[in-house]
Amino acid sequence: MRQMGLGLTDSVVTDVQVRVAGAQPDLAPGLEHCFLFDAVEDAYAVTGIEGRIPAWLRGSYYVNGPARFARGGLEYRHWLDGDGMVCALHFDGAGVRFANRFVGTRKLRDEQAAGAPVYRTFGTAFAGDRLRRNMMLEAPVNVSVYPYAGTLLAFGEQTLPVELDPVTLETRGEYDFHERLNEVSPFAAHAKFDAATGHMFNFGISYSANPSLQVYEFDGAGFLLSRRRIALPYAHSVHDFSMSPRYFVFFLSPLFLNMEKVMREQLPVFDAMAWKPEAGSRILLVPREANGTAISVETGSGYCLHMINCCEEGGRLAVDLIELDEPIYPQYQPVPDLFATAPGGRPVRYWIDPAAQRVLERIPMNYDRTPDFPSIDNSLLARPYDEFWMLGISPSGQTGRKFFDQLVRASWREGEAVDLYQTARGEYLGGEPVFIANPDAPGEAAVIVQHLKPHAGAVDYLLFDAFHLARGPLARLPLKHPVHPGFHASFKASA
Repeated sequence: MRQMGLGLTDSVVTDVQVRVAGAQPDLAPGLEHCFLFDAVEDAYAVTGIEGRIPAWLRGSYYVNGPARFARGGLEYRHWLDGDGMVCALHFDGAGVRFANRFVGTRKLRDEQAAGAPVYRTFGTAFAGDRLRRNMMLEAPVNVSVYPYAGTLLAFGEQTLPVELDPVTLETRGEYDFHERLNEVSPFAAHAKFDAATGHMFNFGISYSANPSLQVYEFDGAGFLLSRRRIALPYAHSVHDFSMSPRYFVFFLSPLFLNMEKVMREQLPVFDAMAWKPEAGSRILLVPREANGTAISVETGSGYCLHMINCCEEGGRLAVDLIELDEPIYPQYQPVPDLFATAPGGRPVRYWIDPAAQRVLERIPMNYDRTPDFPSIDNSLLARPYDEFWMLGISPSGQTGRKFFDQLVRASWREGEAVDLYQTARGEYLGGEPVFIANPDAPGEAAVIVQHLKPHAGAVDYLLFDAFHLARGPLARLPLKHPVHPGFHASFKASA
């Protein structure tokens, strides 16, 4: 692995964006009503459905996200601070049932018992706050949720997933993969799943004095098959990864996390991050073959939070990702005034020659509305593919709070966004758009996404023909009460 010398002064991530003084235009009217309310748990049959649900749609949709932003008089400042809540829609042909529950983490239990905040969060510290073993956050488990090994797992950052009942969403406890991992095992929130074998892959970053990347493989029953450690020159903040037939793929942005500051200076994680674009970005290729040597390829100075997919062709590797000009975390605060000065960004494909350890070509798309939450047909993970779906922010580039209001289908073959749904002003979209294929008709598929209507205090779920977004939703599934905008989502088809 090539080493890189920084020799740089600290530049904390909070200085990435220069805050504009004075009043800013409200580009997202009513956005406060999407965040600043008390979430309730419930379960019921969805009624008042508008439109048509495809007859072939059977299974369960899940989405996880932060849902409580205040406790005991303390208001959290960052979107990542809220306690995790999972929402589910169960489609059985006779109708649709909805359920939502908080993820029953140690953080949630202890703070409910105390009636006050107890643990430091990603973006908020307070007098007397606590860490897990005085070395890591007590995670709210609010990032993603995936069906796996006959159960349902909710994921947070740097922590074990939490097992939920797939129907009721009741918490069963931390999932330790048959006691092969423990509560301090570094474990990220973006697991990948091989549709053919049921195997799960994931990673974690050890933010010690000698930082390392750990890569895991589990079989379809939850047993650990392999755990590898790869030394890193610096403690990169990495949220997501991708994979191809031969490689695990990581985008190492020049965003560094100093956990010593979290532990010794009592800072939240957000304030212990440093953005150093002069250090440069690189793509790290970790061979899936156990004895292979990692390859580091320089890629400029961009930032990547989310990958899209990877595939191989004739010895070349396509690495597809959402590349932003700067880190996005500063835009997640203060709640609810998000994305006030959101950086530019776009989907980018890097063609890499692993043998020569260099980028052959960088192909950016023309869609630049600060896209995020990319989603593919998951049966095409690590395989050649063309289309993907994502959310975007139409007023990106303007100063003032804003939020996701576009659902986009993009094509690598066309090199651009080819289909788009735009919400009405003051309405927003939440949660990763999930692609659901008709198992009996190739080429027919649906996409589901959250739809927030703060002026009405309402939320529904929109179901689209995946290949005709601009026609509008096939169906609207209204909820009886609002829920918060989610992060990552998944779908489990019925057997």
